[in-house]
Amino acid sequence: MSTVDYVLFEQSIGFSLFQVVAQPETIGNRLKEVQEASQDLAKFGKLVKLVSFAPFQGAAQALENANDISEGIASDFLKALLEANLPKPSKKKKVILGISDKNLAGSIKAVFPYVDCETGEIVQDLLRGIRYHGPKLLKQLQEGDSERAQLGLGHAYSRAKVKFSVQKNDNQIIQSIALIDTLDKDINTFAMRVREWYGWHFPELVKIVNDNYKYAKLVLFIGEKNELSEEKLHDLAAIVEDDADAAKHIIEAAKVSMGQEISEQDHENIHNFAQRVVNLTEYRKKLYGYLVDKMNVVAPNLAALIGEVVAARLISHAGSLTNLSKYPASTVQILGAEKALFRALKTKGNTPKYGLIYHSSFIGRAGAKNKGRISRFLANKCSIASRIDCFTDVPTTKFGEALRGQVEERLAFYSSGAAPSKNADVMSKAMDAVLGDINVEAGETEAEEEKTEKKDKKDKKEKKEKKEKKEKKEKKSEEEKPSKKRRRDDDEEDGEKKKKKKKDKKAKE
Repeated sequence: MSTVDYVLFEQSIGFSLFQVVAQPETIGNRLKEVQEASQDLAKFGKLVKLVSFAPFQGAAQALENANDISEGIASDFLKALLEANLPKPSKKKKVILGISDKNLAGSIKAVFPYVDCETGEIVQDLLRGIRYHGPKLLKQLQEGDSERAQLGLGHAYSRAKVKFSVQKNDNQIIQSIALIDTLDKDINTFAMRVREWYGWHFPELVKIVNDNYKYAKLVLFIGEKNELSEEKLHDLAAIVEDDADAAKHIIEAAKVSMGQEISEQDHENIHNFAQRVVNLTEYRKKLYGYLVDKMNVVAPNLAALIGEVVAARLISHAGSLTNLSKYPASTVQILGAEKALFRALKTKGNTPKYGLIYHSSFIGRAGAKNKGRISRFLANKCSIASRIDCFTDVPTTKFGEALRGQVEERLAFYSSGAAPSKNADVMSKAMDAVLGDINVEAGETEAEEEKTEKKDKKDKKEKKEKKEKKEKKEKKSEEEKPSKKRRRDDDEEDGEKKKKKKKDKKAKE
């Protein structure tokens, strides 16, 4: 392992840069004696020496730098500290800087190529010792400054994380689906208790009305069965969704009922309990409406693909929509069937084919042979839909509807053999629909801008061509002038030569 020259220590009050004066023990660093020696300030103080301490100017700057470090980004404040205090680079030796976070190493290396970052065990031991002896090594600090800064930064960092992306707040979905599941169990238990309790007085009503909500409302309406008459037929029919036959059947059954008589106090308790069941059922309906609205904002494509309840259960089981979007399709397929999976791995049996997605209507509609195949295909589409919902800015159901259509086509392919459409074609159509729905006016303005740009380009091109033609003509004319001149000169020379020859001939004669 290479020796560490400097150590960067990040804390809530600022950045500290320490020079490693003496290299720590590397061979026996896990021994108890060596570990205890690091807790002794007299011994540890000989290992490191404070080079520079850069405190943050306020809570806002501390939070900004904490966010940058968590994302592996070297802030301008940190760059300035390192640039001012690290030695100048030399060809023979590079500077080795010890840091706590591996993600930060890349951004530091990009800014300072001559610096090698180290995050090994020796660096962690040095940082542990600096953290332990921090208040004594940083003499500028007063007692309690570090603790107060840690508390303030911790609260600010947590508050910022909670406030992050209010529109994508899937925590409300997780709580809602958990409450819906609890309410379903409670309503079933309470309704069975109402049926059993009121059945002592009017046992025939159980066979006539199967729905728990209607039964509880009828218990509130009927009360004493002997008081039920033909006059109440209209109101009774309204409770059983305008089913006149069922209402008449209830009145006839009340007349010949073999149930026992119960006291007024018993009626009051049954009435109160039935009212509680009705209230819980109505609240459950409102909560389901709230869940549907939330899903249309947070995960509209996933909800359009497999339904709001199953989609909410997937998000709840994964912990968040972001976690679900990170899962591969194979994990989404068996999400919720972890016990069965590990049991199968342990006993070397068959692994489960589906988990929570079994509650989707697609699995039930598939044949026994194709359930595993359709669950794998559905999990693939759920993974795509969750990623689109997680990383898109504008919520839309276009992709979810397109993916649902693909699953429907795949079901038809398994049953009848009809060839499904290609994924690329389906996605391109969905993308065109989304782009068409985003903003029609923006599209028109963009089209006009494109037209004007094209026109400008055309005009520029024409001007350029005219200019080039003109330049070519000028060059041609310039080239032609000397050639004409040369021809004249040549003609004159030829004429003179001819004259000379004639004179010579005459002279000879």
